[in-house]
Amino acid sequence: HCFYLFFSTPYSRDGRKGDGRVDRSRRQGRGAGGGRGGGGFREGDRGGLTVKARSGWYKVTIPHGKKYDKKWLVPALQNICSVPYTPVQFHVDHNRVHFYVDDHNTANALLKCSHKITDSEGYKQCMAKRFDGSQQALDLNNIRTDPEKKPVINFFCISQLTCLNLSNNRIHKLDELAELVSKVPNLKTLNLSHNELKTDRELDKLKGLKLVELWLNRNPLCALFKDQAAYISAVRQRFPRLLKLDGQDLPPPIGFDVETPTAIPPCKGSCFGSDEIKVIILRFLQQYYSIYDSGNRQPLLDAYHDGASLSITTPYSTQNPSRSSLGEYYKDSRNLKRIKDTTMRFRLLKHTRLNVVAFLNELPKTQHDIASFVIDVNTCTNTLLSFTIGGVFKEESTMAFSRVFITVPAGNSGLCIVNDQLFIRMATTEEIRRAFVAPAPTPSSSPVPTLTAPQQEMLTAFSQESGMNLEWSQKCLQDNEWDFNRAAHIFTQLKAEGKIPDVAFIK
Repeated sequence: HCFYLFFSTPYSRDGRKGDGRVDRSRRQGRGAGGGRGGGGFREGDRGGLTVKARSGWYKVTIPHGKKYDKKWLVPALQNICSVPYTPVQFHVDHNRVHFYVDDHNTANALLKCSHKITDSEGYKQCMAKRFDGSQQALDLNNIRTDPEKKPVINFFCISQLTCLNLSNNRIHKLDELAELVSKVPNLKTLNLSHNELKTDRELDKLKGLKLVELWLNRNPLCALFKDQAAYISAVRQRFPRLLKLDGQDLPPPIGFDVETPTAIPPCKGSCFGSDEIKVIILRFLQQYYSIYDSGNRQPLLDAYHDGASLSITTPYSTQNPSRSSLGEYYKDSRNLKRIKDTTMRFRLLKHTRLNVVAFLNELPKTQHDIASFVIDVNTCTNTLLSFTIGGVFKEESTMAFSRVFITVPAGNSGLCIVNDQLFIRMATTEEIRRAFVAPAPTPSSSPVPTLTAPQQEMLTAFSQESGMNLEWSQKCLQDNEWDFNRAAHIFTQLKAEGKIPDVAFIK
């Protein structure tokens, strides 16, 4: 069983009911409250349902309600008006069903939604000839001109419906179809062609439907797109599983068809390909970021090729970027989704090493967490080495970055950057929690303090036993006030937890 739920017009303009009878409550001038029931309730008779106040109780009458089972009738009404209630004195009189409610809010909700309740033979006949039970398909094409009834559809309670045709109905808004998402979860085919939808934003109201076929042709919105590809892209943003649009097959959707939450596998760490490449890259990054974080980036000129180029990108956002820490980077962002003009795209590229380093000098001062670095070698030949590095750094707040260096050999086991692509975003909560946990030497322009003879001897011994280079060994000893045993204990603990970066062991 189900109600057929439509908007109907119970009153004509002169206050008469659809059957010609004048509404008695209007004729007698009853106002809100009216001394009967109170609480701002106004009784009435609105087509499918009647509510009248009786000494604090509210009598609800459903014409032709005898044929319905009480077990599903009350939940159906609760669903329609979205108000839970318990009916009292549920009884049948002739063909009508009566019951009482004791809350004026419930009475108001029932009366307000009564225009959704219709149980006429005309509607049933109309639906019967248009519904194909074997295909679970409902054809409401041009239903507005149906000689039996002229309803404007609100939603359906045929939960197993898989195909719905609403073409040729002069539909210009989809608000009344929004409940299809929850009420008809199995819907796969929807025909909205030959209507009056003016913008693709209307489709947002149907997001959540798992449509595989959709018809929108002969709607004004189709003329808004510059080409077919843009049209398909806009529709697929709302319905990613769509396989057919306006009768034309689409390429299979690209995505992850995962119904339940799936845990992403943990990161496997850096991948260098060989120990030789690992040593070269880690030495290069240690030198590069010690200069980058020092406050004077001018020495980075030696790291870039004469014809080097650099671009910076931040995530695409419709919000005002100046309100976030990314605002400083946003103005130079070459995000191709934001920058459509080809001339501007070219201008945002930094060309030659002088322009690259001059631009880097203008960026905010930073401190990178070397221990957070994850490095992946993309390409390695005798003449080219390309690798990606990701990690976190501090500015005013903790941020994350991903950077692609394309380098060529330089000098004795050195690297020279020919292309630098930098992507910056806000760090996640987990990245912030794990940032700067491992000890790391702090870049400083001040001279290294002179060590005493015992400290020099202790430093040499600690470096030999730990395997760390002198810089990191000295940092560990200083952090532990030159207590050799305590420093050794802390080193062993951090190494077991994997919190000491590979760069600490490069000598």
